[in-house]
Amino acid sequence: MRIAEELGVEAQIVLYLKTPPDAATLRGIIAKLEDPVTDLVRRDSLWQKLGLAESDAVSDDQVVDLLVRHKQLLQRPVVVTADKAIIGRPKERVRALLGG
Repeated sequence: MRIAEELGVEAQIVLYLKTPPDAATLRGIIAKLEDPVTDLVRRDSLWQKLGLAESDAVSDDQVVDLLVRHKQLLQRPVVVTADKAIIGRPKERVRALLGG
């Protein structure tokens, strides 16, 4: 991630389509998440194609289940540090989290 490089912060990039997070990883992210858990789920054409409603992504369990079954619905970027996680949009949030 370019912002991490600019700030001199070591970052590990996870390509979520090649190595999708499992349920335990997602629960770890949710435990640190500063954003509402429902923000982890993209509302895009796949969401619509699957016929999902807002009530399908309210709880931690629902979000984990959706993202394990449909990894493409994971909002990105998700930036995770030792004690916090955020949705990295807008990108200024990433800079603030990483200390820039």
